[in-house]
Amino acid sequence: MPSVVRRRQNQSNDPIAEATIGALRQVIDSLLELMFDAGVTVREFNYLVRERAVHAAARRVAKESGRSSKSRVAIMTGLARSEVGRISRTSKPHTKSRSGQHPARRVLAAWFENSQFLSAGGEPAVLPIFGKKRTFESLVRIHGGGIPVRAMLDELTQINAVHLLPNQRVRARSRVPISMGLTPDAITAVGERCGDLLQTLTNNFRRVTPPLFEATSVITDADPAMIPIIRREIAEQGESFINGAGSLLKRSRKSNRASSALASKRRLGVTIYYFEDEVEPSSNLTGDGKARRTNLRRRTQRPNRKRRLGDDHE
Repeated sequence: MPSVVRRRQNQSNDPIAEATIGALRQVIDSLLELMFDAGVTVREFNYLVRERAVHAAARRVAKESGRSSKSRVAIMTGLARSEVGRISRTSKPHTKSRSGQHPARRVLAAWFENSQFLSAGGEPAVLPIFGKKRTFESLVRIHGGGIPVRAMLDELTQINAVHLLPNQRVRARSRVPISMGLTPDAITAVGERCGDLLQTLTNNFRRVTPPLFEATSVITDADPAMIPIIRREIAEQGESFINGAGSLLKRSRKSNRASSALASKRRLGVTIYYFEDEVEPSSNLTGDGKARRTNLRRRTQRPNRKRRLGDDHE
């Protein structure tokens, strides 16, 4: 019996494993939305998970036994000992491999760096969409990892990384394929707050001591007319509570200054968040309000007037 099939059968007989897989599925769904917005591929995520798993398991083994053991790390992670050894030898944080990068990221990087697609002034050239020489089509063919030229154009247009010009030409607007509104600080905050929440939840089912405070109030049949009022009230009450919690934490910090310098320090915090999910209506792929796709066609005849690429600045 293949190992994958055997593993799935074992998990089906383990309610804890099944519940964990279900919880991970919900967490990963939210992470995927962030990944898609930021242009991170599943391959990069896979590299990251393996790397973090090996280092986390190694720390846990060292804490429990006082020594390192690649075999125990391999058992905990399900990875081969050879891969555990390879990852263990790399102490640097995860870095993106060129082959695992988002195809749109590779295309834009080549457009900004490859002299074949630069203007005389060193800027990304204005490119005809279709053609065999210095065109957007050839750029995608070389660096797009097999993605069709029209699909790549739609993706870059959607995230405002390129600008369509008359006569089926395109200009680069952004070097990085990232949805507008995302910032490094905002994404860092996502990681910190999600990590803190998961740590609180997992600590509560591990410890016998009094649990860390965590509570949720949810309804599934909210009146849409009441939502603006609820948002405002929750924001006001939440701000009042956070201000009070902040004052309490500051008093705790002042008392620590008088304590021994050798005393261990603890990171304390509280976060309040409001969530709201929209019940999706029936699927309507041709509904109103959707931006229509521009009809682009390959030209069978070249224009009479030759145009030097990169000289347009419309």
